[in-house]
Amino acid sequence: MQPNDRMQSLDVFRGMTVAGMILVNNPGTWAAIYPPLQHAEWHGCTPTDLVFPFFLFIVGVSISLAFAKRVAQGGGRPDLVRKILKRSLIIFLLGTMMILYPFYDIWERLGTMRIMGVLQRIGLCYGCAALLYVFLGVRARYAACAGLLILYYLLMRFVPVPGFGAGDLSPQGNLAAFLDRLLLGAHTWKKDFDPEGLLSTMPAVVTTMIGAFTGDLIRTGKSPKDIIRGMVLPGIALVALGLGWSRWFPLNKSLWTSSYVLFTGGLALLSLAVCYWLVDVKSYRKWAFPFLVYGMNALAVFVFSGLLAKTMLRIKFATPEGKTIHLQALIYKTLFAPLASPVNASLIYALTYVVLWFGAMYILFRKKIFIKV
Repeated sequence: MQPNDRMQSLDVFRGMTVAGMILVNNPGTWAAIYPPLQHAEWHGCTPTDLVFPFFLFIVGVSISLAFAKRVAQGGGRPDLVRKILKRSLIIFLLGTMMILYPFYDIWERLGTMRIMGVLQRIGLCYGCAALLYVFLGVRARYAACAGLLILYYLLMRFVPVPGFGAGDLSPQGNLAAFLDRLLLGAHTWKKDFDPEGLLSTMPAVVTTMIGAFTGDLIRTGKSPKDIIRGMVLPGIALVALGLGWSRWFPLNKSLWTSSYVLFTGGLALLSLAVCYWLVDVKSYRKWAFPFLVYGMNALAVFVFSGLLAKTMLRIKFATPEGKTIHLQALIYKTLFAPLASPVNASLIYALTYVVLWFGAMYILFRKKIFIKV
């Protein structure tokens, strides 16, 4: 693969990731979900906990593929910085728009609206990682990533939190949650903490940088065998390091612990290696077509599917018992609940939602409409 060739496996991997996001975010009912489709209650890692770091990893790969040539040539950095900051801000504002939607009661919610979120973290991580990539050399990037992970560990373990002391990693007592309560006040996801909070964004930048290092490997023009080896061996090493560090700093998505960064970064490397071998090396692509369609409009489908889900929750109907039910629950109870047991009916609903959005994205794909920011 030459550096300028489009890496179709990356689009497929992106599509698999965003389809996974939509699947786990839209069950028929939150009361009946298979455990692998739920986040870990606190410490630990489920398949669902891999989705977000995989997406940040992909963002990092794209940073390298987009900027490496211009960085190597030197010059033009002010223009690059403007583009990076603009794109980062647009993604952040898209996340804010999704939180504010629907807008008719916006003034009632401004006092408690959440500031951070999934797209907000993506925007911040993209901006920080891209700036590190533009201004630092390769060794300095590695040193910065190691420094961020170690610093985060030291802060979380040794800085005391009022009322809890140092090293408390509970939802209420950890330093990241304390800073979110201090700086964001009521503007958090939950009262105690925000899983996409301020301090925990720092190690999430390293997740993105692991992707950027992977993009550099892909751009070398080495043989497919060497590229796969270059992903598999570091992937195994990162998984092992993450598991080892987890004895002192547990795997935790909500805290985005340093061990979680290494563990999920390693799994992302291994997953991309498999996609690369299947799609770009062996050209086994028929199975991957739905994910390619998703991957070519990943941001658009994430935003639009989220807005539709929120719309269905806002449309409400009166029941014969005098209660109200929102449209999503009505659809689930009427069409899906009678089909199977609660967990299976809930899963069928989520899968149907994914398939319907594939249909919408397929129309855009056929018309060669690809929405980018």
